[in-house]
Amino acid sequence: MKSVIEACLVGSILICGAGGQGSQKIALRKGVSVQMAAAGHAVEMRAADEPDATVVAITAEGRVYLGIKATDPDALSNLSEGTIYVKADSRVPYQKVLAVLDALHGKSVVLLTAPPENAAAKPGIVSPYGVKLTVSR
Repeated sequence: MKSVIEACLVGSILICGAGGQGSQKIALRKGVSVQMAAAGHAVEMRAADEPDATVVAITAEGRVYLGIKATDPDALSNLSEGTIYVKADSRVPYQKVLAVLDALHGKSVVLLTAPPENAAAKPGIVSPYGVKLTVSR
């Protein structure tokens, strides 16, 4: 009887453990890390984590990346994707951010931010937050 109970206990632990691993499976994508500023009215932007999302990063040194490839801000005007997600380091010169936004005129742009203070604290990986912009001339 004791061995049956032990077998049931081990089996239930294995089943629960296997089920829990599948629900936590999150695909991480390569990207450029930046220290983003927080915006009080930013909203969750889960689409920025999708594998096909177009992300432009501006580092503290002012380097611009399309995905993980370094690029020139003027080359961004050739993008034809629907929404472009821009994440800028909070220490980057403002002129560099304006140059990137100017290159993206006429496109749907979301400026990614750090989660606002009023965001619900969740353990683990935090979804991106952002503010949608209309860039026009």
